[in-house]
Amino acid sequence: MKNRFKVIVLLLFVAFVSCDNKPSLQSYLVESQEKSGFITLDVPTSFLQLKEDTVSDEVKETLKSIRKINVVAYPKKEGEETYELEKATLKTILKDTKKYKNLMVMKVKEMHVNMYYTGDSNSINEVIAFGYNNKMGVGVARLLGDNMNPAKIIEMMKSIKLDFDSLDLNQLNGLFSQFDKNKMK
Repeated sequence: MKNRFKVIVLLLFVAFVSCDNKPSLQSYLVESQEKSGFITLDVPTSFLQLKEDTVSDEVKETLKSIRKINVVAYPKKEGEETYELEKATLKTILKDTKKYKNLMVMKVKEMHVNMYYTGDSNSINEVIAFGYNNKMGVGVARLLGDNMNPAKIIEMMKSIKLDFDSLDLNQLNGLFSQFDKNKMK
């Protein structure tokens, strides 16, 4: 009986110690899908519009190493307090230097952008872009892949043209038609 009690106490202790109450980027992305005012997207890599004739084979190969892109944004117009809270939450999550390594910091059109990665420096599994602007809002984008190279990711990012005026939304037709079929069932 004493031994069973000791085993149960030991299992409870191990379970308690192994539970990490720190928020993770994954949990933040999932929880944000349910929150009001948030924009959440899972973007297929086919949406990254590369000019085929102007990019190198290396850039094309880098794009193939990316499996998925998650984006969460909170427009500031939705609320000042929530904007500040979400910015602080993301800063807290990403300051975990054991997990997220700093790739670069830049300022683009008054937006503060910090880029991080996970994995080792020659073969990364995840690239995170965290940005905020006091006028626009706060957001985070996560690129998941296999054996991505940071230098090649940066070169590829320079080649991507995010021209929303000419974005071919016909790529979404298959998704919407599938949604409509499921809705009718």
